[in-house]
Amino acid sequence: MVAPRAPARQLKGRTVLCNGHRIMTQALIEDLRWRGLINQASDLDALGARLDEGACVLYCGFDPTADSLHIGNLVPLLTLKRFQEAGHAPIALVGGATGLIGDPSFKADERALNEREVVEAWVARLREQVSAFVDLEAGGRVANNFEWTQGLDVISFLRDVGKHFSVNDMMRKEMVRERLANEEQGISFTEFSYMLLQALDFVELARRHDCMLQIGGSDQWGNITAGMELTRRMLGRQVHAMTLPLVTKADGTKFGKTEAGTIWLDAARTSPYAFYQFWLNVADADVGPFLRFFTFLSREEIERLDARTAQAPQERSGQRALAESVTRLVHGDVALASAQRITEALFSGDIDALDAGDFAQLAQDGLPTSPGGMDGLKVGQALSALGLAKSNSAAMQLIKSGAVSINGETVADASADLSSFEPLDGGYRLIRRGKRNWGLLTADA
Repeated sequence: MVAPRAPARQLKGRTVLCNGHRIMTQALIEDLRWRGLINQASDLDALGARLDEGACVLYCGFDPTADSLHIGNLVPLLTLKRFQEAGHAPIALVGGATGLIGDPSFKADERALNEREVVEAWVARLREQVSAFVDLEAGGRVANNFEWTQGLDVISFLRDVGKHFSVNDMMRKEMVRERLANEEQGISFTEFSYMLLQALDFVELARRHDCMLQIGGSDQWGNITAGMELTRRMLGRQVHAMTLPLVTKADGTKFGKTEAGTIWLDAARTSPYAFYQFWLNVADADVGPFLRFFTFLSREEIERLDARTAQAPQERSGQRALAESVTRLVHGDVALASAQRITEALFSGDIDALDAGDFAQLAQDGLPTSPGGMDGLKVGQALSALGLAKSNSAAMQLIKSGAVSINGETVADASADLSSFEPLDGGYRLIRRGKRNWGLLTADA
């Protein structure tokens, strides 16, 4: 095993043509290293030699624990994409079977088991999401491990798979030891068997598609190496493992979480505007690592942005490049343009360029929002309802000072009805307090 961030060996740097693709082995491995994306590898020398031989098949698994992936899943998804752009063939495995069991890896408590119909619906949604990153027309695949487990009877599973696992070895895995140390919780046989199912995935993908590399987060090291060993025992093949770092923020707080909750890849759960804002507001200390992990910008461009962030942090040039790159990758150019349009409008106060779709995003998760109920509602009451004023009397003072506007029009009378202000496109009324504080009232009560 190579320790995390081990010194890079000097690869041959061979360029191989395979099915019309140009394989740049040295460029790929060295780029992954420079970006900090190689956490652990089973045998990096042997992996590099195998990549030198031509296109390889690799996979990463994504279990359906919700109806959307989140930004923590982007690191492995984008790594699959990096391999594909270098000429290799990625498989995104959606765990229709393992999702019914639950991965115990470094979880303090037993996962709740979801109904099969729920998991199936989540699998279908995740297939759509991963397909946006794995080009199915250029050798990529999306697989579902339910395909090879649904007909597997328990006796065959125990005889053909279980016999290759030592319970002693399994109990020495860090992810298992942590659960066993918790006397009140422990680990069920259901979750204990998860490792066997994931290991079987590697065997089946090696058998069916000649897969020779599994990647995953660093918390998956025990599961992945179990799959390597099972593939060696059952198929007599040498396969490889590589883990990626789990992303953390420089201040130690959890990555991908905000006061509003998880940052999802599904635009229906996290709007493109809120998604863009998350990246735009990352701390200066996180910009450099995040540009490396989450974008395809060149080394030269990222190092230029690093220098600019250090020299002129007030410009937030690194954050803007990060937000633009990741939002385009996940949501596309149209959604990026909308997110940038909303951001500029709220910054400048000029809301004329916003349309109904932009206001819908703000209503979804971009601004404090309250149902309209316009009949008889006063402006001061609306400020209080949106949390833009601590009380009705504080709202009156803000209005008297000229600090409040609705739909771009300064409010002069605190007792004015909201209905006296014409709604914007889509029936919204946008309230502004000062320069930076906004709220939105929707048309429906």
